[in-house]
Amino acid sequence: MSAKTTVRMGVVGVGNMGSAHARSILAGHIPGASLAAVCDLQVDRTAGFGDAACFEDSEAMFTSGLVDAVVIAVPHPFHASLGQAALRAGLEVLMEKPLAVHKGEALELIAASEGRVFAAMFNQRTDPWFLKVRELVRGGEIGPIRRFTWTITDWFRTHAYYRSSPWRASWNGEGGGVLLNQAVHNLDLLQWIFGMPSKVRAVCGFGKFHPIEVEDEVTALLAYADGASGVFITTSGEAPGLNRLEIAGDNGLLILDGQSLHFRKNEISTPEFSRTCKTGYERPPVEEIEIALPAGRGPQHEGILRNFVNAILHGEALIAPGAEALPSLELTNAILMSAVEDRTIDLPLSAPDFSRILQELQSQSKFQ
Repeated sequence: MSAKTTVRMGVVGVGNMGSAHARSILAGHIPGASLAAVCDLQVDRTAGFGDAACFEDSEAMFTSGLVDAVVIAVPHPFHASLGQAALRAGLEVLMEKPLAVHKGEALELIAASEGRVFAAMFNQRTDPWFLKVRELVRGGEIGPIRRFTWTITDWFRTHAYYRSSPWRASWNGEGGGVLLNQAVHNLDLLQWIFGMPSKVRAVCGFGKFHPIEVEDEVTALLAYADGASGVFITTSGEAPGLNRLEIAGDNGLLILDGQSLHFRKNEISTPEFSRTCKTGYERPPVEEIEIALPAGRGPQHEGILRNFVNAILHGEALIAPGAEALPSLELTNAILMSAVEDRTIDLPLSAPDFSRILQELQSQSKFQ
C-alpha cells in the first residue's frame, strides 16, 4: 500500500477526452487525486485548468517532479512512445484507448510497465449491463456458448467529425478508423466476456460512408477453438443504428438490446432435449426472464480514473489493467489484416506481419 495520500496527476493531450479527464480531477470528482499539470503541443489548450502547471513538452512534464501519474490522451500513434517515456520516468500510467496502433508496439509498452500501475481507459467495463452479461456467460448460466452476434452500429459520425482534426481517419494520423477509435470498446468487452477466437475472417469498407482513408464499416466472423462462432458488425456511417448483442447457449438465448436484458431460458438444455425428444418438431419449453438493472451506464470514465487512483494509493485491483488492452488491439489488427489481404487470420496474430501491412497503408496516407 502506498504511503501517499494524494496522487498528483498530469494529463498529456487536452483535446476532447484529455480535457474531460482533467476537468473531472480539477472538479474533485476523483478522491485522492489532484491536477498538478497539463501538457499539449497546442499551448493555448493548457489554459484554464486552475493552478495546474502547463507544459508543451511531455518529457519535461514527466521529469519535472510535479506529477506521480499521468493520463495519456493524445493521437493513437503516440500512445506507445509516450507511455514508455512516462514509465521510464517512474510514473504510473493510465492510457486512453487504444493501447497502441499495432500489437508489436503494445507488447513493448506492456513490457516497460513492469512494477508500475498501468491501466487502460476501457470505461465500458463499468457498465452494469455488460457486467451482468459477463457474469451470466462466465458463470455458466447460459451453458456452453454456441453463437453470438453483436451488431454495434450506433457509432455514427458525420463528415464534420472527421474534419475536426487533421490526424483523424488517416493511416498515419490515427492508424485506423471505427475499429481503433470507437468499436475498440466493444472488442474489449467481447474478449472480456467470450475470450479470444482462434480465427478471424472479415470484410471492411474503407471510406464507404465518409471521405476518409480508413475503415468505417466492418463485418467480422470469429471462430473459436471449442466450435463456438461470433459475428461482429460495426460502422460509423449508419443511422439511427443499434447496439444489440445476442448470445445463444445450450440453456437458451440472452439478448441485450440497449438497456433491455432478456433471457429466454430453456427448461431443458438444447442438447439434452434434442437427444431425448421423441418427435421431430418440438422445442424445449422456455421461461421468459426480464433482467432488471439500475438505470444508467455506471461510473464510466470517472470510475476508471477513481479505480486507477485507488490502485496507486490502496492497491485496489485494476478494472482494466494495461496488459488486458492487448487482446482488443490484436482483434482490431487481425480484422484489418483479414480485410486487406482477403484471407482468414489465425490467432495469435503475427505482430511483424501486421506491422508490414500497416506500413504499406501508411506509405499511401495523405496525412504526413
